[in-house]
Amino acid sequence: MGQKFQYDESGGTFFYFLLSFLALILIPATIYYWPRKKKRDLNAENRECKCPGCVSKREHLKKAEPWKGPRNFFIKLVIIAGWIILILLAYKVSQFDYEMANFDPHEILGIPLGAGQTEIKKAYRKLSVILHPDKKDTGNEKEFMKLTKAYQALTDEEARRNWEKYGNPDGPGAMSFGIALPSWIVEKENSFWVLGLYALVFMVAMPIVVGTWWYRQIKFTGDQVLLDTTQLYYYFFNKTPNMVLKRVIMILAASLEFDKKKNPEIVERETDNEEVPQLIKKLQNLSEKNKEIPLCYLWSIKARAIIHAHLSRIPLNPNTLEQDRKYIIGKCPYLINEQVNCVNQLIMLAYAGRIPKLPSIETVENCMKLCPMIVQGLWEFKSPLLQLPYINDDNLKYFMSKKRQIKTPQQYAQLKGEERRNILRNLTDEEYENVAKVLGRLPYIDFQTQVEVMDDDNPKDVTAGAIVTVTVTLVRRDMSTLFGDETVQEATLIAENGAEDAPKEGEAVESAAKRPAWLKQKKGGKKTKKSSKPANKVAATTKPKVEESPTPNSDRKREKPKPKEIVGDGEEDDTDESDENDSDVENNDKSSADDEVSKSNEDDDQEWEKFQKIHDRDKSLEGKSKTSRPVHCPLYPLNKQEYWWTYICDRKSKTLLTAPYHVTSLVEKEIVHLKFTAPIRPGVYSFTVCLRSDSYIGFDQQKDIKLDVKEAPAEITEHPQWEFEDSEEEDQAENNDRESEYATDEDLPDDD
Repeated sequence: MGQKFQYDESGGTFFYFLLSFLALILIPATIYYWPRKKKRDLNAENRECKCPGCVSKREHLKKAEPWKGPRNFFIKLVIIAGWIILILLAYKVSQFDYEMANFDPHEILGIPLGAGQTEIKKAYRKLSVILHPDKKDTGNEKEFMKLTKAYQALTDEEARRNWEKYGNPDGPGAMSFGIALPSWIVEKENSFWVLGLYALVFMVAMPIVVGTWWYRQIKFTGDQVLLDTTQLYYYFFNKTPNMVLKRVIMILAASLEFDKKKNPEIVERETDNEEVPQLIKKLQNLSEKNKEIPLCYLWSIKARAIIHAHLSRIPLNPNTLEQDRKYIIGKCPYLINEQVNCVNQLIMLAYAGRIPKLPSIETVENCMKLCPMIVQGLWEFKSPLLQLPYINDDNLKYFMSKKRQIKTPQQYAQLKGEERRNILRNLTDEEYENVAKVLGRLPYIDFQTQVEVMDDDNPKDVTAGAIVTVTVTLVRRDMSTLFGDETVQEATLIAENGAEDAPKEGEAVESAAKRPAWLKQKKGGKKTKKSSKPANKVAATTKPKVEESPTPNSDRKREKPKPKEIVGDGEEDDTDESDENDSDVENNDKSSADDEVSKSNEDDDQEWEKFQKIHDRDKSLEGKSKTSRPVHCPLYPLNKQEYWWTYICDRKSKTLLTAPYHVTSLVEKEIVHLKFTAPIRPGVYSFTVCLRSDSYIGFDQQKDIKLDVKEAPAEITEHPQWEFEDSEEEDQAENNDRESEYATDEDLPDDD
């Protein structure tokens, strides 16, 4: 028996190839690309703001995707056509009847097993009359040949032996391997067309597609910002280390995304020659006569004027400049985030000594400050209350009275419902309902910090040169938790302080809500702090030593005091000295046992905390999500998510200790680990942990932390053979530089 390789003449095996190839593409394509309609959430629609700005924004977003419906229809049509082809191919393959694949002569002749020669001949004659090729109606040459072979297999001795041994009356044949390609592909007369198609696909089309994609990708950063724009930011921030907010706006407007030569999506009109100069006359401090390149280019001046008009809420022509405003403002948050990254990189380069000038912390904070201004369409000196719908400069006067001065949404949310409604009594019920919806969905962030030295035996002790980890815990709630209703206050107190601190029955709930963390305390607050200290001291003296550092399991494992021991037959020991000695021994035994229990519990708690920190650290290394909470921003043309920046800085020396971490997934709770190197010199240092919003004005927070840096223990023995004379001067210079970066509380005076 030989082997025979041949191309598929009938096309049967090629259909198998097409069927499997199409199924591999069609099944995942259907799962991932089939258009699905989003379920209509009535609750979400009810929570949406119905102010004119939000309504027009939603209509604009719907009109901005006119191709979405036809695209979905085309995707459905292609997928359905693919499945139809797949079903037809499957049916075609199922109809293939390969000759002698399951050869059974009894089944072909329609006779039972063990039939005699007479019965075999009778069945053959009967079927041959019907299937003979000469018969016009019932003749079938292929079936007649199978019938003849079946008859021979049962009547001819040699054919019968071949069938019983090889399954084929003709005897052993060559094993045939079909190549799943039609034979016309390798025919000589078609070679030119086949090679031409191969060259066109693999040598022309594919290199062009890959090269075009690569050429477009290398022009952008990971955040889809032009590399030329990033280089422009590096140049200007290095040139002006201490950059004011006005110049940050100028640099933002000079981004090459707004130049038609770099971005073909930019539209230039003839009407710009008239409308842009008229707009510039309405604006102040635009600095349109600046001679720096590219700040002096017309496209840069136009973008700058549109940004100023957006921040001043000046209406523009809806057919011309308003369209440009939507495009330019939609790009700004991504560009501002790139500015923050560039300033941070320059600061790191300055610490490394690669550039002479160190950008100030005011520069990076001005970049962060600009982002919520762009999103809300509001200058920083304006009232944060203007972020609420229907609030304008005319009705801001209602928030100011002799009794109270409402300056922030947080203060307004703390009022009772009647007082809030009374302030905006000029609005209709529907308009006030929208104000309450937006106010209740604003973020209320619980901002907590914890300082420690990770992977150390004593995480609370900070030594010189140690890696300090500041764990920032952000808990996001809605502003509705601050509403001045008594029921809301009681639920908030229970949620924040637990059931033990909740007001008991019969106790009055305070009318004013808990003061937010970001509001500065009054000077009189220090008195309450002093008055609370003696009470704490008295309480501490009355408690036993074990209770000074309680643990979660210490109360549960504390033993009850035992009764007095009885001596002899029910007679008590009457001597006072023996009672005192016995009680002292018993108390010492109890205190030692309690100390051991508390120490073991503390060790268990520390081990658990370390495990949790390692788990949180590993979780933070995973991919960052870009979904948090939607932002109310009717003047921003796109949908926006709440993002935050958190970082550590030294206000006295005006230095940045950690790179700003961009928090992009704060839905309910987020834990961020910020690390920096402790100062080389021992002493007490004051640093500031900052939290800044990129979406709302007036929601920034900061917490001061103090580090008592102690001298590092000399645990490593010096080995003279390991020292290098050449590196001593470099190490000394590096230590001097690091010492100059920080200043203790004694070195620098407090800021007024």
